[in-house]
Amino acid sequence: MIADVIDHLAGIQPGSSLDRLRARRPAAREHAQRSYDALFSPETEEEITLVERDAVAAFVAGLHDAPGIARFYADRLAELSPGLLAAVESEVSAGATTGPYGVYPGEGPLSVESDEGLRYRARRPGDLGVRLAAAFEHAHLLVFRPREAGRESLDALARAGWSATGVVTLSQLVAFLTFQIRVVAGLRHLQNGATS
Repeated sequence: MIADVIDHLAGIQPGSSLDRLRARRPAAREHAQRSYDALFSPETEEEITLVERDAVAAFVAGLHDAPGIARFYADRLAELSPGLLAAVESEVSAGATTGPYGVYPGEGPLSVESDEGLRYRARRPGDLGVRLAAAFEHAHLLVFRPREAGRESLDALARAGWSATGVVTLSQLVAFLTFQIRVVAGLRHLQNGATS
Protein backbone atom coordinates (compact mmCIF):
# COMPACT_ATOMS: atom_id res chain seq x y z
CA MET A 1 0.00 0.00 0.00
CA ILE A 2 1.26 3.48 -0.89
CA ALA A 3 1.44 5.82 2.11
CA ASP A 4 0.88 8.96 0.00
CA VAL A 5 -0.14 8.46 -3.60
CA ILE A 6 0.29 12.13 -4.56
CA ASP A 7 3.88 12.10 -3.26
CA HIS A 8 4.44 8.87 -5.18
CA LEU A 9 3.00 10.20 -8.46
CA ALA A 10 4.82 13.54 -8.16
CA GLY A 11 8.12 11.87 -7.23
CA ILE A 12 8.39 13.71 -3.91
CA GLN A 13 11.16 12.40 -1.69
CA PRO A 14 10.93 12.47 2.13
CA GLY A 15 12.63 15.55 3.53
CA SER A 16 12.66 17.37 0.17
CA SER A 17 11.47 20.97 -0.17
CA LEU A 18 8.16 19.77 -1.65
CA ASP A 19 7.71 17.29 1.18
CA ARG A 20 8.17 20.15 3.66
CA LEU A 21 5.78 22.30 1.63
CA ARG A 22 3.09 19.61 1.69
CA ALA A 23 3.70 19.06 5.41
CA ARG A 24 2.48 22.65 6.00
CA ARG A 25 -1.03 21.47 5.06
CA PRO A 26 -1.34 18.16 6.90
CA ALA A 27 -5.14 18.08 6.74
CA ALA A 28 -5.15 18.57 2.96
CA ARG A 29 -2.55 15.85 2.57
CA GLU A 30 -4.42 13.45 4.84
CA HIS A 31 -7.81 14.02 3.21
CA ALA A 32 -6.41 13.54 -0.29
CA GLN A 33 -4.92 10.21 0.75
CA ARG A 34 -8.10 9.14 2.52
CA SER A 35 -10.07 9.92 -0.64
CA TYR A 36 -7.69 7.78 -2.67
CA ASP A 37 -7.91 4.94 -0.15
CA ALA A 38 -11.72 5.08 -0.05
CA LEU A 39 -11.99 5.04 -3.84
CA PHE A 40 -9.26 2.52 -4.66
CA SER A 41 -9.23 0.26 -1.58
CA PRO A 42 -12.94 0.14 -0.76
CA GLU A 43 -14.42 -2.01 1.96
CA THR A 44 -16.75 -3.57 -0.61
CA GLU A 45 -16.86 -3.96 -4.38
CA GLU A 46 -20.63 -4.34 -4.34
CA GLU A 47 -21.39 -1.22 -6.41
CA ILE A 48 -18.20 -0.81 -8.46
CA THR A 49 -15.39 -3.35 -8.76
CA LEU A 50 -11.67 -2.70 -8.42
CA VAL A 51 -11.26 -3.54 -12.10
CA GLU A 52 -13.88 -0.92 -13.03
CA ARG A 53 -12.24 1.65 -10.75
CA ASP A 54 -8.76 1.13 -12.19
CA ALA A 55 -10.05 0.99 -15.78
CA VAL A 56 -11.92 4.29 -15.33
CA ALA A 57 -8.86 5.81 -13.63
CA ALA A 58 -6.53 4.80 -16.48
CA PHE A 59 -9.07 6.12 -19.00
CA VAL A 60 -9.57 9.47 -17.25
CA ALA A 61 -5.83 10.00 -16.71
CA GLY A 62 -5.29 9.20 -20.38
CA LEU A 63 -7.94 11.75 -21.39
CA HIS A 64 -6.13 14.35 -19.28
CA ASP A 65 -2.89 13.48 -21.11
CA ALA A 66 -1.22 12.55 -17.82
CA PRO A 67 0.92 9.61 -18.98
CA GLY A 68 2.65 8.89 -15.66
CA ILE A 69 -0.63 8.79 -13.77
CA ALA A 70 -2.33 6.83 -16.55
CA ARG A 71 0.52 4.29 -16.37
CA PHE A 72 0.13 4.01 -12.58
CA TYR A 73 -3.54 3.06 -12.91
CA ALA A 74 -2.91 0.95 -16.03
CA ASP A 75 -0.35 -1.08 -14.08
CA ARG A 76 -2.88 -1.61 -11.30
CA LEU A 77 -5.45 -2.69 -13.91
CA ALA A 78 -2.97 -5.04 -15.59
CA GLU A 79 -2.53 -6.89 -12.28
CA LEU A 80 -6.29 -7.44 -11.98
CA SER A 81 -7.36 -7.84 -15.61
CA PRO A 82 -4.47 -7.83 -18.10
CA GLY A 83 -6.74 -8.50 -21.07
CA LEU A 84 -8.72 -5.31 -20.50
CA LEU A 85 -5.76 -2.94 -20.76
CA ALA A 86 -5.58 -2.89 -24.59
CA ALA A 87 -9.28 -1.98 -24.80
CA VAL A 88 -8.82 0.85 -22.28
CA GLU A 89 -5.84 2.23 -24.19
CA SER A 90 -7.83 2.04 -27.44
CA GLU A 91 -10.67 3.98 -25.81
CA VAL A 92 -8.26 6.66 -24.60
CA SER A 93 -7.16 7.14 -28.23
CA ALA A 94 -10.78 7.24 -29.39
CA GLY A 95 -11.74 9.78 -26.72
CA ALA A 96 -8.69 12.05 -26.95
CA THR A 97 -9.66 15.67 -27.52
CA THR A 98 -9.11 19.09 -25.95
CA GLY A 99 -12.45 20.56 -24.83
CA PRO A 100 -14.23 21.75 -22.92
CA TYR A 101 -17.25 21.36 -25.13
CA GLY A 102 -20.92 21.97 -24.84
CA VAL A 103 -23.76 23.86 -26.40
CA TYR A 104 -25.58 26.66 -24.61
CA PRO A 105 -29.28 26.72 -25.45
CA GLY A 106 -30.90 29.68 -27.17
CA GLU A 107 -29.37 32.91 -28.37
CA GLY A 108 -28.13 34.19 -24.99
CA PRO A 109 -24.73 35.81 -24.45
CA LEU A 110 -23.05 32.49 -23.68
CA SER A 111 -24.14 30.94 -26.98
CA VAL A 112 -20.99 32.37 -28.62
CA GLU A 113 -19.03 29.92 -26.45
CA SER A 114 -20.93 26.90 -27.75
CA ASP A 115 -18.62 24.27 -29.21
CA GLU A 116 -20.00 20.94 -30.39
CA GLY A 117 -16.67 19.10 -30.25
CA LEU A 118 -16.28 15.35 -29.94
CA ARG A 119 -19.25 13.32 -28.72
CA TYR A 120 -17.49 10.19 -27.53
CA ARG A 121 -19.05 6.75 -27.73
CA ALA A 122 -17.12 3.66 -26.69
CA ARG A 123 -15.42 2.20 -29.74
CA ARG A 124 -14.99 -1.29 -28.31
CA PRO A 125 -18.02 -1.79 -26.06
CA GLY A 126 -17.86 -5.55 -26.55
CA ASP A 127 -14.34 -5.64 -25.09
CA LEU A 128 -15.27 -3.34 -22.21
CA GLY A 129 -18.65 -4.79 -21.35
CA VAL A 130 -21.88 -2.83 -21.08
CA ARG A 131 -21.21 -1.36 -17.61
CA LEU A 132 -17.69 -0.18 -18.33
CA ALA A 133 -18.57 1.22 -21.77
CA ALA A 134 -21.32 3.31 -20.14
CA ALA A 135 -18.92 4.36 -17.37
CA PHE A 136 -16.36 5.55 -19.93
CA GLU A 137 -18.98 7.54 -21.82
CA HIS A 138 -20.11 9.16 -18.56
CA ALA A 139 -16.51 9.87 -17.50
CA HIS A 140 -15.76 11.46 -20.88
CA LEU A 141 -18.85 13.63 -20.50
CA LEU A 142 -17.74 14.78 -17.03
CA VAL A 143 -14.22 15.57 -18.26
CA PHE A 144 -15.08 17.38 -21.50
CA ARG A 145 -18.78 18.33 -21.39
CA PRO A 146 -19.64 18.74 -17.69
CA ARG A 147 -22.46 21.20 -18.23
CA GLU A 148 -24.28 18.59 -20.32
CA ALA A 149 -24.20 15.90 -17.63
CA GLY A 150 -27.82 15.32 -16.70
CA ARG A 151 -30.77 12.96 -16.76
CA GLU A 152 -29.92 11.40 -20.13
CA SER A 153 -26.42 10.32 -19.09
CA LEU A 154 -27.68 9.06 -15.72
CA ASP A 155 -30.41 7.05 -17.45
CA ALA A 156 -27.78 5.50 -19.74
CA LEU A 157 -25.80 4.38 -16.70
CA ALA A 158 -28.93 2.92 -15.08
CA ARG A 159 -29.75 0.97 -18.27
CA ALA A 160 -26.20 -0.42 -18.18
CA GLY A 161 -26.72 -1.75 -14.66
CA TRP A 162 -25.32 1.06 -12.52
CA SER A 163 -27.11 1.70 -9.22
CA ALA A 164 -27.55 5.21 -7.84
CA THR A 165 -24.75 4.56 -5.33
CA GLY A 166 -22.51 3.24 -8.10
CA VAL A 167 -23.14 6.36 -10.20
CA VAL A 168 -22.23 8.60 -7.26
CA THR A 169 -19.03 6.62 -6.65
CA LEU A 170 -18.15 6.72 -10.35
CA SER A 171 -18.64 10.49 -10.46
CA GLN A 172 -16.58 10.92 -7.27
CA LEU A 173 -13.84 8.84 -8.86
CA VAL A 174 -13.71 11.11 -11.93
CA ALA A 175 -13.72 14.24 -9.75
CA PHE A 176 -10.95 12.88 -7.51
CA LEU A 177 -8.78 11.93 -10.49
CA THR A 178 -9.17 15.40 -11.98
CA PHE A 179 -8.08 16.88 -8.64
CA GLN A 180 -5.20 14.42 -8.27
CA ILE A 181 -3.91 15.05 -11.79
CA ARG A 182 -3.91 18.82 -11.28
CA VAL A 183 -2.19 18.62 -7.88
CA VAL A 184 0.51 16.31 -9.22
CA ALA A 185 1.05 18.57 -12.26
CA GLY A 186 1.38 21.61 -10.00
CA LEU A 187 3.84 19.85 -7.68
CA ARG A 188 5.93 18.66 -10.62
CA HIS A 189 5.99 22.21 -11.96
CA LEU A 190 7.20 23.49 -8.59
CA GLN A 191 9.78 20.72 -8.47
CA ASN A 192 11.05 21.57 -11.94
CA GLY A 193 11.19 25.27 -11.03
CA ALA A 194 13.15 24.52 -7.87
CA THR A 195 15.75 22.49 -9.77
CA SER A 196 16.19 24.82 -12.75
